[in-house]
Amino acid sequence: MTRSPAPSPVLRVRGVVLPEDEARDLYVVEGRVTYEPQPGATTVAQGWVVPGFVDAHNHLGLEDGGGVPPEEVEAQALLDRDAGALLLRDCGSPVDTSWVHERDDLPRLIRAGRHIARTQRYIRGYAQEVEPADLVAAVREQARAGDGWVKLVGDWISREEGDLAPSFPVPAVAAAIGAAHAEGAKVTAHCFGTEVLDGLLAAGIDCIEHGTGLQERHLDTMSRAGVALVPTVLQTRKFPGFADAGRAKFPAYAATMEQLFARRRETLLAAHEAGVELFVGTDGGGSGRHGCLVEEVVAMVDLGLPVADVLAAVSWRGREWLGWNPTLAEGAPADFVVLDADPRRDLATLGRPACVVLRGAVVATRV
Repeated sequence: MTRSPAPSPVLRVRGVVLPEDEARDLYVVEGRVTYEPQPGATTVAQGWVVPGFVDAHNHLGLEDGGGVPPEEVEAQALLDRDAGALLLRDCGSPVDTSWVHERDDLPRLIRAGRHIARTQRYIRGYAQEVEPADLVAAVREQARAGDGWVKLVGDWISREEGDLAPSFPVPAVAAAIGAAHAEGAKVTAHCFGTEVLDGLLAAGIDCIEHGTGLQERHLDTMSRAGVALVPTVLQTRKFPGFADAGRAKFPAYAATMEQLFARRRETLLAAHEAGVELFVGTDGGGSGRHGCLVEEVVAMVDLGLPVADVLAAVSWRGREWLGWNPTLAEGAPADFVVLDADPRRDLATLGRPACVVLRGAVVATRV
């Protein structure tokens, strides 16, 4: 399924380059940024130039019923790309999306293989489901199948307890995280509740997804250890619906989800105040939509996070965290978005990119 954009001429973009906040002429030559003037360059856009956006919690290849065929994966990736999300961190997919790496017209992708969940303790058709004795082997398998990340389902509703409960005992989780690190992979985990967090953090996990159950003691640990948080605010808006759906059979679970929803703003702002690294993720796929990165940015700001910090997280800081060029320095890969207004003053401009450049080619423009 290899496909590349049409060969591009030498490009020029005129505007203010962030985060340096410098007015410059930026040129693109053979897929790379240069500030050396290029005679005959084609001016393709002007405005505010931002390093390509990062969706740090994405699920290419996943929909409500499970995995989808390649043509659906492509459509999802194009929605994300055209919204300016040029670097995606996959957080679990039931299908092999490694072929996306071969497509120069699709976003750069960092894959985590399949979710790893406890048997019959997650959404059917999504995960590799195992018992604790097999967790280490599953982690090794998914570490080798992905691009440097493994995704655990840290907690889920337990039918026996009628509430959220950790998926695996602490010793199994500690051994699994150690095995992932030995394979050169980092580990993240789906965590709605509180009980699961102490064991994960003690075991040296690298990132927490959702994190609505975080307490002050967890935030202190995360800040000191450099454990990131991707809060997926659009996803946590659904907690009242989750509570209503489970109330008849699991009233304790319903009450827990309502409590987590009620304090999610407090939790997020406390994480920011504690110095926890926050990144932006849509949870696109399954119950989340693709192409909605700006909505997640706005939702985080609406909960009280500073615009400047969220903008950095969705662009240059997010890229640096995932090991990609954080800025559009001389010689950097030409992955960037051109906006028609200053996003620090007009956040809505993130939702209407004037021009999207990926691997040095114009892949989307606003008509």
